[in-house]
Amino acid sequence: MASKFQVLSLTDAAATRIKAIIADADRPIAGLRVGVKNGGCAGMSYTMEYAEAQKPGEDRVEDRGVTVFVDPKALLFLLGTQMDFQTSKLSSQFVFNNPNQTSACGCGESVAITPVNPEAIGARA
Repeated sequence: MASKFQVLSLTDAAATRIKAIIADADRPIAGLRVGVKNGGCAGMSYTMEYAEAQKPGEDRVEDRGVTVFVDPKALLFLLGTQMDFQTSKLSSQFVFNNPNQTSACGCGESVAITPVNPEAIGARA
């Protein structure tokens, strides 16, 4: 049986930050939900929200001791992405190192992403 290709991976910094976010939540949280939505000057933006439970059709990613749920509409856009958390003198933010991203706007709030060809998924599994 072939192993399933993991949609998303986390750096140690991202996992540490997600653990802190979940610990500070005001209700029980099963993990973090990640997706993409249309909008912004480059066409799309990444989304994140608390997840109280896995929704039907979502991929469940277990990495470095945390759970991330990937919105099924975002799977082909996020395939192979590494989620990081970076801190600089001026900001702290999650960063998506996405091989499918083709460009980003100057403000850093939106991106252009080309979805993976579904036929390529079978070759990766």
